[in-house]
Amino acid sequence: MGAVTLRVGNLDAMIAYYRDAVTLTVLSHDGPVAILGRGATPIVILQHAPELAAAEPRAAGLFHTAILFDTQAQLAAATYSVATKFPGTFTGSADHLVSQAFYFTDPEGNGIELYWDRDRSSWSWTHGEVEMATLYLDPNGFIQEHLTDQGLTDPSNGNAVVGHVHLSVGDVDSAREFYVNRLGFEATANFGSQALFVSAGGYHHHMAMNTWNSAGAGKRRLALGLGNVDIVVPTADDLGALDERMSHFGVQTRNDGVNISFDDPWANRVSVRSA
Repeated sequence: MGAVTLRVGNLDAMIAYYRDAVTLTVLSHDGPVAILGRGATPIVILQHAPELAAAEPRAAGLFHTAILFDTQAQLAAATYSVATKFPGTFTGSADHLVSQAFYFTDPEGNGIELYWDRDRSSWSWTHGEVEMATLYLDPNGFIQEHLTDQGLTDPSNGNAVVGHVHLSVGDVDSAREFYVNRLGFEATANFGSQALFVSAGGYHHHMAMNTWNSAGAGKRRLALGLGNVDIVVPTADDLGALDERMSHFGVQTRNDGVNISFDDPWANRVSVRSA
């Protein structure tokens, strides 16, 4: 997964949150657009759009951007940073068997997951589906066990990437038709009419879609919140094959020579490029 683009109403406040709390680095800030990430890897792109209204509470759109850290120490440093600087934005934590995760909501209502993956050798698969759960994870205990002196003094140290993107959608059947049958992801976990998890290459999930807050939602109107989901495929040949595949299914695409972009059934914009 590449960077997630968010349309924001207060650019300065959102930069401050993702930089000072989430511990990302400002990679560039050119007028109304700021890119934050780790190292040379963009994670969040903030686009200033003060003319737009907030998204409706039950609309389709972003459920959360999930930022994956290399180590539990790095995750503890980022979690401690957000919890101490913006304690009111913490919404929960969980052990998902494949990962350990902490959840927040940014100042404009966009969900964030900060997480660390267990080694793939410990993941359990049955008939093509990965075993995941939502078990109690004590945030204070996790921080006490894994926060280091370096994490306190330099919490932005270390690598991080967008591990997965979780969307709110109107119905799971349409999500499966679009993201599995058309786009080509593999389903890795199914939760009836409530949620679908999909991936490529045997990961637990690169994307997920749920109806927990958005059952029955139609196409999104232009609003603050999710602007674009970025997917990276290995080669230009993969990109060309995807363009042909989407054309075969009648999905209207836009090709600027670098990215192929299209909308899912709820007008969530997806862009795909080659590495």
